Amino acid sequence: MAARVAVTRRVSHGTPRGMKFAPISVAAALALAAVGLGLGCANVTAPSVTGRADSGAPTGSGGSAGAAGSIGFGGFAGSGQTGICANLQCRQDNCTRGACAQTPCANGGKTTVSGTVFDPAGKTPLYNVVVYVPNEPLADIASGASCDSCSSLYSGRPIAVALTDSNGNFSIEHMPVGDNIPLVIQIGKWRRAVTIPSVAACSDTPVAPALTRLPRNSGEGHIPKFAVANGGSDALNCLLRKIGVDTGEFTRESGAGRVNQYAGYGAPTTNADGSAVTGTSTLWGSATAMKSYDIMLMSCEGDDDSGAGGASLAMRQAVKDFADAGGRIFGSHWHNAWIFDGPAPWPTVAKRSSGAHGFDVDVTAMIDTTFPKGVAFADWLVNVGATPTRGQIVIRGAEHSVDAAFLPMAQQWIYGHDADKNTPMVQYFSFNTPVGTAAEQQCGRVVMSDVHVSAFSGADSGKQPFPNGCVTTELTAQEKALEFMLFDLSSCVSPDSKPPPVPDVGFIGRGELVFN
Repeated sequence: MAARVAVTRRVSHGTPRGMKFAPISVAAALALAAVGLGLGCANVTAPSVTGRADSGAPTGSGGSAGAAGSIGFGGFAGSGQTGICANLQCRQDNCTRGACAQTPCANGGKTTVSGTVFDPAGKTPLYNVVVYVPNEPLADIASGASCDSCSSLYSGRPIAVALTDSNGNFSIEHMPVGDNIPLVIQIGKWRRAVTIPSVAACSDTPVAPALTRLPRNSGEGHIPKFAVANGGSDALNCLLRKIGVDTGEFTRESGAGRVNQYAGYGAPTTNADGSAVTGTSTLWGSATAMKSYDIMLMSCEGDDDSGAGGASLAMRQAVKDFADAGGRIFGSHWHNAWIFDGPAPWPTVAKRSSGAHGFDVDVTAMIDTTFPKGVAFADWLVNVGATPTRGQIVIRGAEHSVDAAFLPMAQQWIYGHDADKNTPMVQYFSFNTPVGTAAEQQCGRVVMSDVHVSAFSGADSGKQPFPNGCVTTELTAQEKALEFMLFDLSSCVSPDSKPPPVPDVGFIGRGELVFN
């Protein structure tokens, strides 16, 4: 049976005048909330916690997968549960077991919290972000390639959850009532934990946009660990800055920053401050080094025979091993060499163009809406102002290096017709890894794009030392498309043929137990 969770919808919200949000930890919020439960749950206390390095918030045990016959709770075991409410569950309007402090709302009413999730810059609303209420302190998020299920990513034993829609909006039903209610905003390994000062019973509490953006730095939450292979013909490092990642997070491998840059073909070997940039051969030459990262972004190098095009067989195998271990890869243009010249079965997921070339004029490409995320992508592009025409996007500086992506192994997202060659072309495609295994065994993801960041005069440049090459601050239409793809790449891996999964939520303290 499906868990009873909120169905996201578009909503318009304002922020109550004078409402402020205090940046306290999840553990502190739970402790404060537990104090407020004295009327009905005086015997409930928050779990003990320890310090957490990624955002300063304390952590607790995330539990393990529920075994047969046990109570699965948010993807975690229900060991020690007695069937009565615990902590914030006692404050939900659907609590019926134990010392419930909240009664059901009259006339079918519900207690909800709603808002819009934005990128770290606080500018662009995001699709498919998980927003939930934890009932325990959050567990640490480990850095590095890992095989995580969609449920295992979300710690703290969630008790109420929603996904953002193509407008970035969410509405969570059955919110705990009272003061200092914790809220987690998470997509993949991007995570920010915040606190709502007060949630009123049987009404909607809008959450301020400043609270519902993703973290800009490690002090605000957890950011995936990025390896950025710079190239002379694109500037994916600048894209990370424009979506809001603080410049201070860009450090050498020995630094504490979440973004480490490597110098590929045509890219500077020093930053603007004179510090050296390690070469990409060091990164690609070691699967172990790559597996310390969550995501690898690879900017186009402008040459199909050098850099990625000239990588050794051992490097190609190491890159595949990284993806198969749960790593995420975003490759721009000529980095498709990792696919077409890579180990089997990667060359079979798509067809390389026999007459690859670029376009001197803008190209109108189509969005594939034959799969659920493609439908959301088409809607989202209109919602964020990237295109006035649903299902289309104008690409500047387009390239044609891929003719087709082959289902069911790979999924095309952006495609079109090359009038010069009278052939089809694919501008963006993705596939889950390991290729050829059952969907439940796939935990990595690879995306390849012929859409560039640096595609017009005055654009960000991969040829200039960082951050001097990052000269623009607003996202272009195609950069917005790339941002959507970047966060989709960050999200939990699931088949593209199905809608994104809502994390499991188990309710204890009600008359029945309902799970996904």
